[in-house]
Amino acid sequence: MTGAGMSAESGISTFRDSDGLWENYSVEEVCTHEAWLRQPEVCLNFYNMLRRKFKDCKPNEGHKLVASLQDQFDVQVITQNVDNLHEQAGAKHVLHLHGELMKCRPEGRDQGVYYPLDPENPDINMGDVDSHGVQLRPHIVFFGEDVPNLSRAADIMETADIVVVIGTSLNVYPAASLLRYAPSNAPIWLIDPKPVFSPYREVRQIQKGASEGMKELVEILREQ
Repeated sequence: MTGAGMSAESGISTFRDSDGLWENYSVEEVCTHEAWLRQPEVCLNFYNMLRRKFKDCKPNEGHKLVASLQDQFDVQVITQNVDNLHEQAGAKHVLHLHGELMKCRPEGRDQGVYYPLDPENPDINMGDVDSHGVQLRPHIVFFGEDVPNLSRAADIMETADIVVVIGTSLNVYPAASLLRYAPSNAPIWLIDPKPVFSPYREVRQIQKGASEGMKELVEILREQ
């Protein structure tokens, strides 16, 4: 399970740190369903900006090491991130909890309906509609909206032999609550440079960034 710290080394700003994206933008203005209904163009412009800002970002060593574990394990990635760096690194099974930046969907329709955006021209503008004439919006789970993949993530967590948590403060709910679905005999490893408290289970923390932490963990797992 990965959070914003997974992609920080790739140049994608975290939202909650002191220099994160929310320092320059109000969550209430760009990332709630109410904001979308009130001023959709402002929301569209914010996510258009993010796509342009991060379009050249590449997977870091941490992403690549996660994908490399597929040689030895059945790796299921549950990510809170909206970038596609896990996929770029070669991860085969990635479940996005909070949506995907490079996709759009019609407002008000089933979240299973979405469309990929053109990497060379990824903006969504007012007046961009689907074949039914419905305005397109970012394929992002706004604050206050249901997390449609949460039950799938819980199902995956219940089957885990080993749980690895990378780059998350475990303060973002409901994603943080997924740890309570992990089997009691499944060890939980947590990689983050800052001390992290888990309210659900004891964890084995590697207090390093994503890449250095994954290097250490890969060695541990390959020895077992």
